[in-house]
Amino acid sequence: MNLVSLIDHAVLHPTATDDDLVRECLLAAKLGVASVCVKPYMVAQATALLSESNVAVGTVIGFPHGGNQTEIKAAEAKLACEQGAVELDMVINIAKALEEDWDYIAADIQGVLSVASHQNALLKVIFETDYITSDTAIQTLCEICSRLGVGFVKTSTGFGYTKQPSGDYNYLGATLNHIKLMTKHSASHVAVKASGGIRTASAAQSMVDAGASRLGTSAAQAIADGEQSSEGY
Repeated sequence: MNLVSLIDHAVLHPTATDDDLVRECLLAAKLGVASVCVKPYMVAQATALLSESNVAVGTVIGFPHGGNQTEIKAAEAKLACEQGAVELDMVINIAKALEEDWDYIAADIQGVLSVASHQNALLKVIFETDYITSDTAIQTLCEICSRLGVGFVKTSTGFGYTKQPSGDYNYLGATLNHIKLMTKHSASHVAVKASGGIRTASAAQSMVDAGASRLGTSAAQAIADGEQSSEGY
């Protein structure tokens, strides 16, 4: 399977405008990515733009920090589905995960999953591994998501900026170790999405080789170009 067909093409930057959305949806349709993942207010427009393509429309819930109340996340998910979204990428409550309040985490995910299931939408749960760095916590999250029956577990938002040794703020995003860990501890019915920092075909392929079956990135064109180059055409 080609890498491009696994991409959820992200249009999530705070500065992304309607013109950017039009351009990126046209690109997504041209390349044949799996989906576009757009800001919530863009869902209806993206649905219209991609109505004659096979590209799914997805959006984010509780993005990027996951601190919204569960009822708000559920309402956001319901409205997104009503406007055309068929995939939902939900951020867990990061603070509650750090506190190891797993009952809260499970209830929060279930609140959105109930909406997604009713709307026949696919739910992906974002752990934000720039903040949730413990292997034990990641394993527990995978076990919760497996028990609840979500569609995907996902590494990062791409906006989990933390202070680096240099003093700058940046994010790490998806790592091979996280993908392997999530693949190992997720049930067979839960897939793994690598997201954050994937900008080349070689990086994308390494994530797939480690167990990812979806790739969240805004670099679909670069990955397509690199994949073609490596195949000699």
